[in-house]
Amino acid sequence: MLAIRLLSGPERLDTLVLPIRPTGRAEDADVPAELVPTVAAPADDVRAEATALLPATRLTGRAGDVREHLRPGGTPLRLLLLGVGAADEAGWRTAGAALARAAKNETHVTLLLPGEPAAAVRGLVEGLLLGSYRFRLTEAGDTPALAEVDLVVDDPAALASTLAAARTTAEMTRLARDLTNTPSSVKNPQWFAEQVATAVTGEPDLHLRVREPDELEAEGFGGILAVGRGSASGPRLVELDWRPADARTHVVLVGKGITFDTGGISIKPVEAMKLMRKDMAGAAAVVAATLGAAALRLPVRITTLAPLAENMVSGSAFRPGDIVRHYGGVTSETTNSDAEGRLVLADAMAYAVERLNPDVLVDLATLTGANAIALGKRHGALYSDNDQLAADLLDAVEAAGEHAWRMPLPADYVEYLGSELADLHSSPAAGAGSVTAALYLREFTGDLRDRWVHVDMSAPSWCEGDDAELTRGATGWGVRGLLRWLATL
Repeated sequence: MLAIRLLSGPERLDTLVLPIRPTGRAEDADVPAELVPTVAAPADDVRAEATALLPATRLTGRAGDVREHLRPGGTPLRLLLLGVGAADEAGWRTAGAALARAAKNETHVTLLLPGEPAAAVRGLVEGLLLGSYRFRLTEAGDTPALAEVDLVVDDPAALASTLAAARTTAEMTRLARDLTNTPSSVKNPQWFAEQVATAVTGEPDLHLRVREPDELEAEGFGGILAVGRGSASGPRLVELDWRPADARTHVVLVGKGITFDTGGISIKPVEAMKLMRKDMAGAAAVVAATLGAAALRLPVRITTLAPLAENMVSGSAFRPGDIVRHYGGVTSETTNSDAEGRLVLADAMAYAVERLNPDVLVDLATLTGANAIALGKRHGALYSDNDQLAADLLDAVEAAGEHAWRMPLPADYVEYLGSELADLHSSPAAGAGSVTAALYLREFTGDLRDRWVHVDMSAPSWCEGDDAELTRGATGWGVRGLLRWLATL
C-alpha cells in the first residue's frame, strides 16, 4: 500500500506538488487560481513559474483540478498544481484522490502543506489511499507505480496521530470494499466468517463467536435460518466484540450480510441480480468499523452482529406465505422472499436487545431499492426516533465525506405491518418501501426503540465509476462515518 510520510522539509524534489485554491467562485472559469501559502516555500523560480502558469492553464483551483508542468533539467523535474477548493477536509480529500490518479505513473511525490494542516493531512491521506484503491482477485495486470508520498508540514510529530487515524480509516474502508467486491463464487457465509477470524487474530481485546447452522437452530434464530435454507452454503451469525477496559458506553452494530441474493423463489430479474454480491455491504461496514475502532483503541465497547446467509432458489428455499419465528418468538408473515434482509436483521436485533443490553443500537443494510428512488445514488436513508442520536450520526457521516438524509417513521404507516396469520407482515405492499422496512425493524428494538438508528445504504454502497475518493465498485460506505461517530463517544 502507498507509503505516506510527514516531513519538516522536502528530501526529494523529482515531482513537487503545490496546492492551489480559487480566488473567486470555484465554478468561475475566467478567474485564475492562486497558490496556497505553505510552511516550506518553493524556490523562487518554481513559484514564479507556477504563478505564471495559473492564468495560462485556466485552472480555477476547484478541488480535484490537476495540471502537470515538465521542467527538463530543473529541480523539480515535474511540477503538479493541485486544486484543493475551499481547503477544508472535503476539498483535501478530493484533491488526494485526484493526485493518486494523476501521479499513478510516478514513484514518489512531495507535497507542500499550509501552516494549519490537520484537516489537510486527514483529507489528503484518506483521498490518496481511497482514490488509489483497485480490487483484484489476482496479481495480474498493471499496478500503479506511485509508492511514496511525502507531506511537508511544520511539526510532523504533532500530526502523527492524525496520519494514523486517517490511514486506519482508509485501510478499513478498503477492507470493506474488498469484502463487498469479492465475487459470490468465492464469498459465502463461511468464507466471510473466516475473513473476520483472520482479521482478529492476535488482538486480545477482540472476541469472536461464529454461530453455525446447528447453533442457530438450537437458539431460535428463525429468520437467519429461513433465508439461508435454500443454499448449499449454510448461514452464520458473526458476533465480534471490542472490549476496551476504559469503555463507558456499549454500542451494538448490526449489518446485513446476504452474500448473494437471487431473491429466492420471488426471483429477481437478471439485471437486478448481477450486483447482488454487494448485498452484504452492511456487514462488511460494521465489521470493518469495529476492527478500525480496535486499531485506534477507541474507548467504547462495540458488539458487532453480522447475520450471514445466501438467499438462493432450491427445493428447500423458504416460500412466499411462510411464517418465520424470530429470535425471541415474534413471528413474521413473508409474502416476498426478496425482502429477506429484514428477516436476518430482525433476529440479530432481537438478540441484541434481549441478551446484550447495549446503550445504543445501530443497523446498516443494503435493504431496499426504494432508497435510491427516494435519495439517489449518493445518500443513505437514516431513520431514528431519537433526534440527538440522529443528528450526531448525520454530522459524523457528513464530516467523513459520506452522505445520509433523515427520513420519517410515520405512525399511520405502522398499520401496514399487520398480518392475519402472524405478529407482523414483513413486506407489506403499501409503497414507501424503505420507510415500511424501517418500521418493521423498529418492532424488534424493544426497550432500545428510542436509542436505535437504522440506515438503508443500498444506493451509496456501490459506485459505477471513479468519483473523487470513490472508485468503481464497492464504496465501503459507512465505515468512515461510523468511525467518526464512535470516536465522539
